[in-house]
Amino acid sequence: MDNREILIRFKDGTIDSRRAIALLRNNLPERPEPTRLRPPHRPPHPAAASAPPVAIEEEPPFGPDGWAVIGMAGRYPQAPDLDAFWLRVLEPRETRTDPPKRRGAAGDSVPGHFIEHVDKFDPEFFGLTGEQAAMMDPQERLFLEVAWEALEGAGYTGARLDALIAADGEPRSVGVYAAISSADYAALVLKDQTDDSGPPLANGHWRLPNRLSALLDLRGPSHSVDTAESSFLTAVHQALDALRSGECAAALVGAVDLRLHPSRQAPDSGEGVGAVLLKPLAAARADGDTVHAVIRSSAVVHQGRHDLSAVEERLVRRSHAATGIATADITLRETAHSVARCVGDAGAATGIAALTRTVLQLRNAALAPDVPDARAVPWAPNTTADGTPLPRRASVTVRGSGGLCAQLVVEENADRGRPGAARTTDGQEEELVLLSAPTPQHLVVTARRFAVWAAAQHDAAQPGPELADMARELRTGRGAMACRLAVTVRDTTQLAAALRAFATDPGAGSGPVRSTDLRTGQTLSPLIGELPETRDYLTALWQGRRYGQLTRLWLCGVDVTAVAPPRTPVLPVPTSTLIRRPLWYGRGPERDR
Repeated sequence: MDNREILIRFKDGTIDSRRAIALLRNNLPERPEPTRLRPPHRPPHPAAASAPPVAIEEEPPFGPDGWAVIGMAGRYPQAPDLDAFWLRVLEPRETRTDPPKRRGAAGDSVPGHFIEHVDKFDPEFFGLTGEQAAMMDPQERLFLEVAWEALEGAGYTGARLDALIAADGEPRSVGVYAAISSADYAALVLKDQTDDSGPPLANGHWRLPNRLSALLDLRGPSHSVDTAESSFLTAVHQALDALRSGECAAALVGAVDLRLHPSRQAPDSGEGVGAVLLKPLAAARADGDTVHAVIRSSAVVHQGRHDLSAVEERLVRRSHAATGIATADITLRETAHSVARCVGDAGAATGIAALTRTVLQLRNAALAPDVPDARAVPWAPNTTADGTPLPRRASVTVRGSGGLCAQLVVEENADRGRPGAARTTDGQEEELVLLSAPTPQHLVVTARRFAVWAAAQHDAAQPGPELADMARELRTGRGAMACRLAVTVRDTTQLAAALRAFATDPGAGSGPVRSTDLRTGQTLSPLIGELPETRDYLTALWQGRRYGQLTRLWLCGVDVTAVAPPRTPVLPVPTSTLIRRPLWYGRGPERDR
């Protein structure tokens, strides 16, 4: 029928508005396709399966591989780390409690889902004074800590970080995207401040990503994102676009929301802080990264004046069509409601809590219960018509209060095999183990943590990591800080004993561990640290196992870890130990260590 007949029938009520719009759209004249910055990606037509591949110069919006989650960290109510959070997910009991101290005036607060000890921070680890840290929003402080844990846990605070090179050749190319939508700390300070004599409060959402980028010399984009509850998923969407365009080689995406002011505390209010490190999947596999899960696509739309059902259809159409994944192949659908029992209404941190919950279920091949007293069940994968298992897949969808909705399609890592299985071997060749920290106190507590871990690896029922792998991970995945130690050992038993002895009496000056504090300025750094041939020289020393020379250079201030990292599997080792203490505005000057 022509347009006139369509309009007459719509006016008479014989067809509804949706049908009329569809018919009118079909009658539009053909016109040239508009110029695009990138060619759209569409699933191939079945008839094209046998056709020869056609080379294209530009990568489609989402490649066939997707984006790997290679690092992950977080803190949530009654869950100071992700192991504890997984237990909360498996046992969905109520996490609502009375507010912790200093969450507003007495009697003004109501029970909610709170993170404990948000007033504590380790300023020295990040090169800050106690006074500077007290002027920082606790959200920024927790973001720094969790972002560091995600980077260090993924093995990207040392030589591997230097090897992250953008399309223009710039090293340390990591984008930082921080989701945040509240500023309660500033409101508390303004409420209590009676004059202008105090130091200025370090405030502004731009500080979260930019401070991290400056502290770690990260040279990719650095943005804060605020779209209410959908902030984190929106930040991931932006990060994937930057990775796709080559603006950065990896992206650190995090979110934080703390209910510090009584006006934002309600029976269903919650808190959370978390971060993930993302890389293109092909690059992650080539570099030996630990792939926790794969993000296949993302989509962000605003609902406009339409209802939520229409928005969900648009999200599905955009995010699923980009990968060719059928809706029926997505078993798990995570939303803000899914994580409410664990974290409550976590505001800008809702998306990171939902993604973390999803990744943990994918990684453990288990579907978490959504009601109390229920149990997790094994997650059986979907199969094709011939019985071939498909990757377990999930969607994560969050709607912001302003109407912006975002969705990710996430699937398990189908290639879980990691070459070079680790094992513990006594009587092997000696290895040089290096540790460093920002202060002597940090070096002691980190050495103690590694002593306990090394002993556990030797005594575990399952074979632990090989000493050579452990030593290599510490020199390629960790940055060189001012306070350093070096020890040459033959097995993990010797390593545990040496580190334990150092942690017990670091000033003894005897034993196999040698240490130094480069903050004093008394140690003379040799010129080799400034020469362009340094990397080749250090590489030769490592290849020749010249551990005596390497130890002397390390303790003199040369970063002997600054060599090209080998493409070997990343080995999970303990992260650095933080020494946290209470820091809060108006509590008086804190004594710096």
